[in-house]
Amino acid sequence: MGLEEIANNNIKMQQHLMMIQKSTNKSKSQSLRNLILLLSTSFCVTYYILVSTQLLDTPKQILQHLNNNYSSKLSSSLQEHYPSTTIDHVVFGIASSGDSWPKRKQYTKLWWNNKTMKGCVFVDKTPIENGNDSSSLPPLCVSEDTSRFKYSYRGGLRSAIRVARVLKETVALNHSGVRWYVFGDDDTVFLPENLVKTLSKYDDRLWYYIGSNSESYKQKWFFGFDMAYGGAGFAISGSLAKVLAKVFDECIQRYPHVYGSDGRVYSCVTELGLALTLEPGFHQVDLRRNAFGLLASHPLTPLVSLHHPDYIDPIFPNINTTRAKSLEHLFQAVNVDSQRILQQTVCYHKRFSWTISVSWGYAVQVYQHPMLLTDVLRVQGTFKHWSGGDVLSPLYTFNTRGFHPHPCKRPTIFYLQDLSYANNSKLNGSIVSNYNKYFQNCSYDEASPRRLEMIKVFSNKLELDIKQLLSPRRQCCDVLNSSASNIIEIGIRECKDDELIYMH
Repeated sequence: MGLEEIANNNIKMQQHLMMIQKSTNKSKSQSLRNLILLLSTSFCVTYYILVSTQLLDTPKQILQHLNNNYSSKLSSSLQEHYPSTTIDHVVFGIASSGDSWPKRKQYTKLWWNNKTMKGCVFVDKTPIENGNDSSSLPPLCVSEDTSRFKYSYRGGLRSAIRVARVLKETVALNHSGVRWYVFGDDDTVFLPENLVKTLSKYDDRLWYYIGSNSESYKQKWFFGFDMAYGGAGFAISGSLAKVLAKVFDECIQRYPHVYGSDGRVYSCVTELGLALTLEPGFHQVDLRRNAFGLLASHPLTPLVSLHHPDYIDPIFPNINTTRAKSLEHLFQAVNVDSQRILQQTVCYHKRFSWTISVSWGYAVQVYQHPMLLTDVLRVQGTFKHWSGGDVLSPLYTFNTRGFHPHPCKRPTIFYLQDLSYANNSKLNGSIVSNYNKYFQNCSYDEASPRRLEMIKVFSNKLELDIKQLLSPRRQCCDVLNSSASNIIEIGIRECKDDELIYMH
């Protein structure tokens, strides 16, 4: 090896050593940066935890704090980034017939407002109208011919096909700005404000099929546990409705053996891969006679609809009137505080050990003995089952308790009489609802609630925000001092954080 070659090798070796040194320095520098980043992050996390601990006291509260922040962002996202849903975003499709509409339009008239609502009542033929009341009712639409569709359910009504296609024909009305399509029968009574409030929980840009089932276990066993029952009303988001309308005729051809219209809608929604979103504020009311027990124990959610008014007794027996007039009386309270209607609040009279259950806007019950809240909330079996004949008929899809056959063994019941606004400076702005005793010829003593003639209930208008809708909580009430011995005054309020509802 020559001297020149040895010199070249030395130069190459020096260059190689310099590259290794640079790499080592770069590695050390990167490691140092990583260490600084790690220490900074650790310091921030530690500092946050220490501050949170000082502010919130316990680890459990820290977790709750983090949880609340996440829930707050999640629940308010619709309100912050998407305009609120209003009745203007809803289109109604009401199923009727030329024969039934003249008799049942009185129920639609209770809730319909031509100035703010859109939709149509679909009939098989133009009805013979008595009187000119079209200004207070939806327009009529004559349904398309359905003779090309097969119907093979023995003993059923082929009009189920026409009624099912109300969905497709309502979408075809081509209203603009629609977020929700809502469907019901001509004897479905909606509460529009509560309907909109309930739908506001959901993003209409996603696919939703919203409704409820029957109260009768037998009906659910026979027709299905997973479908929205049409009489209760159901809602379909605009994004889903457009797709469903396109495939609907093709789909229902596969279901000639299905009994009803709602079964066909359910079948096609299922073929699209969706399941029912259950909202218990929709009521099918597959019950007969006295519906008091159901109405007085409403779920902790806004009342959205009632159905089958012709099959139940007038809901205010203290007022000698028709079913429609009785519902009109209920709507006096609905128009004052729609979101509070039928909401059940329970409190206790310490002196007499009475249990008082307020079903706001409808009735107040006073029990002569203390009862646990879980017992009070059970639905009283005041009604008759929808259909008879077998062991399934008297079974329901909610917890029930007995309703004593003798009126004098039942709680004392007070029905809504009227409403007003308090002018007392201390209660200024409060809603005052008065409930008069339903007369029963029963003997009683001074310790009996039967000596009472009236109950006055003070409350503020209920305005549920998105958090309260997603995580509802029952309100509390207090027995207030009253100057008259035959009147009890009740005040409804929000419960304290750690307040329990029981006889203290």
